[in-house]
Amino acid sequence: MSAATPEHIMQIGFGFWPSKTLLSAVELGLFSTLAEAPADLPTLQKKLGLHQRSARDFLDALVALKLLERENGVYSNAADTDLFLDRAKPSYIGGLLEMANARLYGFWGSLTEALRTGELQNESKGGGEDMFAALYADPERLRGFLSAMSGGSAGAAQAIAANFPWRGYKTFMDLGSAQGMVPATLARVHSHLTGIGFDLPPVKPVFEKFIAHRGVEDRVRFQGGNFFEDPLPKVDAIVMGHILHDWDLAQKKALLGKVFDALPKGGAVIVYDTIIDDDRRENAFGLMMSLNMLIETEGGFDYTGEDCQAWMHEVGFSKTRVEPLVGANSMVIGLK
Repeated sequence: MSAATPEHIMQIGFGFWPSKTLLSAVELGLFSTLAEAPADLPTLQKKLGLHQRSARDFLDALVALKLLERENGVYSNAADTDLFLDRAKPSYIGGLLEMANARLYGFWGSLTEALRTGELQNESKGGGEDMFAALYADPERLRGFLSAMSGGSAGAAQAIAANFPWRGYKTFMDLGSAQGMVPATLARVHSHLTGIGFDLPPVKPVFEKFIAHRGVEDRVRFQGGNFFEDPLPKVDAIVMGHILHDWDLAQKKALLGKVFDALPKGGAVIVYDTIIDDDRRENAFGLMMSLNMLIETEGGFDYTGEDCQAWMHEVGFSKTRVEPLVGANSMVIGLK
C-alpha cells in the first residue's frame, strides 16, 4: 500500500486557482481572439489589455493547464477551447462560464454561511430582490442567463436527441426552455417533430431569435407562461432540463403531477439534471450542484435517480428508468 500524500487535498483546496484563471480568460475573450489567429505575447498583451507583469505567466499557466498551446512563442487554442470557447462558433458554451465568473464565483465564497444557516447567498440574500425576478426584468442580464443555460444544456440536448426513441412521438414541449437549445436540437435531428418552448414571457424574443438562427422556426414555437400557475400545452412528450432541482420537495412533486396530467396515455416525461448516483459516492459534480442550489434558491436541491423515480411513481407514472447522458448529466424517463 502506497504512503499517503497531501497532493489530492492540495489540488482540491487550491482548485479555485485554475478555475479563476480559466474564467478570467473567458471574460477577456482570449479564446475568441486566438480563434481568429494565433498570436505572440506582445500582440495578446495589447489586444487583451494585459499588464506586462502578469501577461506571460497568465498565458503560460493556460498552456500548463492544457487550455492553450504555444509553439515558438506563438499561442493558439487547444482543440477543445477552440471549439467550445470561441464566441463566434455555435458550439460556444462559455455563457455558462461567464455566469459562473460574474455571479457564482463570489457567492460561493459564502458557502460556509449557507451551510450554517440553510439560507441562499445570491442577490436575494437578506431579503433582496428575487433572483429570477431580477434576471427577467433586465434584458441584458436575461440574455446572458439564457445563453448560460444553453451552454449547460448543449451536450445533454444532443444525447437526448440521440438516445430517446423519438420515432414514437410527434410533439414535445421543453418546460423552462430558456434560449431554446433543447427544442432546436430535437427539431434539427428529428424532422418529424414539432415542439414548444415554454418559459416566462420575457424570454420570447431571445428564444425566437435563437430558433430562427437554427432554422427550425417552422416547427418550434414559443409559449409564455408560469409552469406552476398556467395550463400546460398538450403534447406527446415533455422535457424538463435543469428545472426540477430549483424547487423544494413539495414543488418538485407538484410540477411532476402537473406534467403527468398534461400528457396523454403513452406520453413521456424526460427529466434531466446532474442526477446524483443512488449510493451518493460518485457524482461529485451533482452533489456540488446541490450545494449550488443551496447558494441560489430557497429550497432547491439535486437528487438521485431513485428519488426522482419514486416521485414519478407517486404522481402516477407507470414505468420509469434512468439513463446517462453526457458528463454529470443523466435523464430520468417516466411513461404514462
